[in-house]
Amino acid sequence: MENLWELYKNGQWEIPFLTFSIYLFVSASFIFYLIIVASRNRNIKREKLRVEYNVLIEKVMSSIIFEDLLYAEIKNDKNFMVLFDTSFFRAVLIETIINLHKNYEGVYAQKLEQFYKDSGLIKDSFKKLKNFKWEIKCKGITELSEFNIKEAFDQIIACAKARNKTLKITAINAGIKLEGTKGIVHLTEHADIIDEWTQVNIISAFKKHDIGDTKGVELLLESQNTTVVSLGLKLIKELKLTQKVPFVAELTANAPNTIIKYEAQSVLQALTA
Repeated sequence: MENLWELYKNGQWEIPFLTFSIYLFVSASFIFYLIIVASRNRNIKREKLRVEYNVLIEKVMSSIIFEDLLYAEIKNDKNFMVLFDTSFFRAVLIETIINLHKNYEGVYAQKLEQFYKDSGLIKDSFKKLKNFKWEIKCKGITELSEFNIKEAFDQIIACAKARNKTLKITAINAGIKLEGTKGIVHLTEHADIIDEWTQVNIISAFKKHDIGDTKGVELLLESQNTTVVSLGLKLIKELKLTQKVPFVAELTANAPNTIIKYEAQSVLQALTA
């Protein structure tokens, strides 16, 4: 320690320290530069592959949709199956069929759904649903709901209790798409606050998916969670569910607090005007 103190007092440490710092900075900068170049090259390569894959995928998807090509026949194409075994190709493939599925209805959409199941891409989505990262879970939920995989409903709704707001909203919206009001009835037992942003997203999901059967929405008004009750009132008002007027009237008479009472009265007035 005395030698270090003497070195410090004499000022002999300054030049070695500055030299070391300069070398360290230059080395770190060079390594950082190499990382950026490598990352950029990797992204460029992936984009080139994406373009090549899209040409092949669009050709195959066209045959499936318009020429009734089955996955069992595609499996005989060794070149396609070699690519199919790579994760990046499968990722591009599922992105493509999701985009196609959004633009097609009826028989064409059913063919895409069947390919999704037969090819095993559905297994990839279930794996994503079990992933610990919320953004990957969201991908899995979106994929399964897009292809109307109702057997995934229970696992998807379990994610509605997540702390991450994006994951929660994605799960609830997917539940609504798959099972209509069944996708929100579980909220009656929800202990967490359903904030305004989540409520807006739930209402938008109902409007987007044009849910015809609204049986069960009134159950939200019985919740002990006042934010869930508020959501139920907003849904009834926004969807103009006049058949729910008796339930709103009952809530007005037995509201848990003044805020809910006034909100219920406002909804009742809007529906009976």
